[in-house]
Amino acid sequence: MVRPGSPTPLWGAAGKAGYALSCVAAALVLAVSGFSYFVVRDVSSIGGSHAINSGPSIGAQNILLMGLESRTDWNGNVLPNDILNALHAGSRQGVLYEGVGGNATNTLILIHIPAGGKKAIGFSIPRDDWVTFPETYDGQHTGKIDQAYGDALAEKESEVRQQHPKMSQNQVAFQGNEAGRAATVATVESFTGVHIDHFAEINLDGFYELAKVLGGVQVCLKHPVALDTYSGFYAKKAGYQHLNAKMALAFVRQRHGLTNGDLDRTHRQQAFLDSVMQQLRTEGVLGDLTKINSLLSVAKQYVITDSGWNLLDFATQMRSLTSGSLSFNTLPIQSYITIEGQSANQVDVPYIQQLVHNTFYPAPRPSGSSGPRPKATATVSAAEAAATTVDVYNGGSTPGLAGDVSAALVKDGFKAGQVSNTTSLPATQVLYGTGAAASGAKIASLFGVSATASAALAPGHVQVNLGATASVPGASASASPSNSATALPTTGAQGGAVIAKNGIPCVD
Repeated sequence: MVRPGSPTPLWGAAGKAGYALSCVAAALVLAVSGFSYFVVRDVSSIGGSHAINSGPSIGAQNILLMGLESRTDWNGNVLPNDILNALHAGSRQGVLYEGVGGNATNTLILIHIPAGGKKAIGFSIPRDDWVTFPETYDGQHTGKIDQAYGDALAEKESEVRQQHPKMSQNQVAFQGNEAGRAATVATVESFTGVHIDHFAEINLDGFYELAKVLGGVQVCLKHPVALDTYSGFYAKKAGYQHLNAKMALAFVRQRHGLTNGDLDRTHRQQAFLDSVMQQLRTEGVLGDLTKINSLLSVAKQYVITDSGWNLLDFATQMRSLTSGSLSFNTLPIQSYITIEGQSANQVDVPYIQQLVHNTFYPAPRPSGSSGPRPKATATVSAAEAAATTVDVYNGGSTPGLAGDVSAALVKDGFKAGQVSNTTSLPATQVLYGTGAAASGAKIASLFGVSATASAALAPGHVQVNLGATASVPGASASASPSNSATALPTTGAQGGAVIAKNGIPCVD
């Protein structure tokens, strides 16, 4: 059951539902480490929703992190003015009479956990992606993906009030939220083409409370940020800096004033989750019983997950997952459009489904004349790889090869750079800039060539010019395109990957 008096889920799932997953992971680690009875008891009390049929808690699974644009609690009560003011989220007057807030899932992140749980990859889904809903919700069959929750909630609450006029507000709100969760999961499944096993959601107030327990969080900005009056965020300097709970919330909420708006906000949320996981691992949080108890107390009050998700079982394969094993991308858009009077994102659904499926469930490397991937004659640390941007240019005759090679190198821990075509080349060339010699040598060895220093390249960059006989490292040259990795987007408004390695990624 949903807890009475617990505020509803909202905004920035990477920051909020992401916090939920981090909080859960911390508790799980402690549970299997010996803080048995009361920790196990508290973790087991997190949950509450029967909106979906839960999948397995051990093994490969897909998890949806969601957050709502809502200023009400789980029971439909508007949050007090002091909380709304602290969260820079308007006023009770605005919520009650001026249409402030809503019940849209402003951020959705779909995470795949492979069997074993040592690595994970996630895709942020831009909230303005225009989709076809799997069902009609409150009379709407198409709309922005973030509308599914609110439309289904409104439809269900109206139906319940008509059929049961004396039902309490708490029960009406509960049924409305359950309908919203089911609709969101179904919509994301239809959009991405993959099944969702579990979900987690948390609200604006809950995120704030969790951030306070952790004492804020460290982030990295590429440049100073002027005051955004919508979210309340500002930063006087670039670089690494510590944000208190209030500013941490503003950081993951801001989209106004960012070059690519909500798409840039997804990168902030991805980097934020990376930072939280690193903080849990490196700053003694997991060994601080008082802090863990505080996190669990907030989680029990604000976090909602599907009731069939056994979080303790989930922990058994997640203990080895660190920020260095978690990478994010943002699903690509084709263009900005205006449809039905709304600003939205036009998307290529078949390509997105192929991208998600091939990333979550890559085809086995085919056996062929090229044999296994060559062993590298040079070594490169995870930190060096994460600090190296690799540009790939296709000088061969295989369409899309540059994108496939870029995706393969991203999986090896390198940063995706430019992906394009170049003039025809007889043989593959690998060039490297200052500080990227080790990465250049490692990448060159994958193609059986030697790397060459280039003063023309920016520091930390490697450039791969694919020749006529080049293929994806480790794959047969004759492998069909359907067996190779789908190219992850690296250019355009959606930006490239935010890869959680050793350190906190810098974002706009």
